[in-house]
Amino acid sequence: MTQNSHPGKAAPKIGMVQLGCPKALVDSERILSRLRAEGYDFSGDYQGADAVIVNTCGFLDSAKAESLSAIGEALAENGRVIVTGCLGKEADAVRAAHPGVLAVTGPQAYEQVVGAVREAAPIAVDPLTDLAHDRGDPDDAAAVRLTPRHYAYLKISEGCDHHCRFCIIPAMRGKLASRPAADVAAEAHRLVRAGVRELLVISQDTSAYGKDLKYAASAFRGEATRAHIVDLAARLGRIEDEQGFRPWIRLHYVYPYPHVDDLIPLMAEGLVL
Repeated sequence: MTQNSHPGKAAPKIGMVQLGCPKALVDSERILSRLRAEGYDFSGDYQGADAVIVNTCGFLDSAKAESLSAIGEALAENGRVIVTGCLGKEADAVRAAHPGVLAVTGPQAYEQVVGAVREAAPIAVDPLTDLAHDRGDPDDAAAVRLTPRHYAYLKISEGCDHHCRFCIIPAMRGKLASRPAADVAAEAHRLVRAGVRELLVISQDTSAYGKDLKYAASAFRGEATRAHIVDLAARLGRIEDEQGFRPWIRLHYVYPYPHVDDLIPLMAEGLVL
C-alpha cells in the first residue's frame, strides 16, 4: 500500500514501451521514477497495465515507422496509450495514424506525461494523508533504472545548438540545455552509492556541455566545479564509494572541439575512458 492509496485498493499499474537512444531511455527512467514516487506500480505486459506509455523515436523514417507500429500494437493490446518522445513533436501525424491515443507529448515532457497518467489511471487518494504526500523529485528508493545494476546512463545536457542539414535533433529536442555540474555530481554519487560500477556520460553534444551556462561553477559537498566537460570529467573521475572503489567513467558523443584535447591527460590518469 502506498502513502496516498486507500487501504485494500491496489495501485494502478503502468506499462512502458521504450524506443530510441540512451537519452530517451533516461527520459523513461525519470518518468517511471516520478510515477513510482506518486504510488504507481508497473506492469511488464499489456494486459496487466491500466495504461501504457510509448516513448518514441523520430530520428529516421524507419524509426518513425517502428514507433507508429509500437503505438498501434499498444492500442490493440491495451487501448489506453500515452505517447511521448521525439515522434511526439509530430503530434498531428501521430493522431492521424492513431486517433485513439490519450495524449501526445514531445521529449523531456515529464510533468505532462505524469499528468496524462493521472488522468488515465488516477490513484485513489485519502484526503487526510494526501496533503502530506511529497510529489517532488523521487528519492533514491523510488528511482527506477532500466539498465543492469552495474552501469547507468548519466545525462548531462539536452539538445544541441548546431543545425546540421542531416540532423533534426535541434528541432526535436531543442537547443543546448546543460545541467549544473553540482546536479550531475550529486546524481553520480547517488548512482555509485547504489552499486553502479560504470557511468556512461551522455548528451547530444558532450563536448559543448556548459556553453549555455557560460561554464558557471556550482558546488556539491563543498567543492565547486565548472560546467565544462573537462572539469566535470575530472570531478566524476574522483568519485569513490564507501569502499574506495572508483567507477569507470565513459564519455559518449564527444566531438572535436579544441578543448577536447585536455581530456587526454585525464584518460592517461585513468579518470575517464
